[in-house]
Amino acid sequence: MSPEFYAGLLLLIIGTLASAFPRDREYLTRIINLEIPAFGLLLVALSFDETLALLTFIAVATLTTFVLVMLVERRVAA
Repeated sequence: MSPEFYAGLLLLIIGTLASAFPRDREYLTRIINLEIPAFGLLLVALSFDETLALLTFIAVATLTTFVLVMLVERRVAA
């Protein structure tokens, strides 16, 4: 396997743990913590195919941002 694969797996694990157990409970921190595993996923997909990596990263980043913005809006409105 390539170094991108191992770096991506490491970022996926670290980012997932940072998202699951955040030190700071602010929404901006959670959004940033979710971008770390997304970048790890990009590196893992990049080790297989570059087009697949780009499309996966765009999809994950878009969905994550959309869901978190909705949660922030609900929390602020309540």
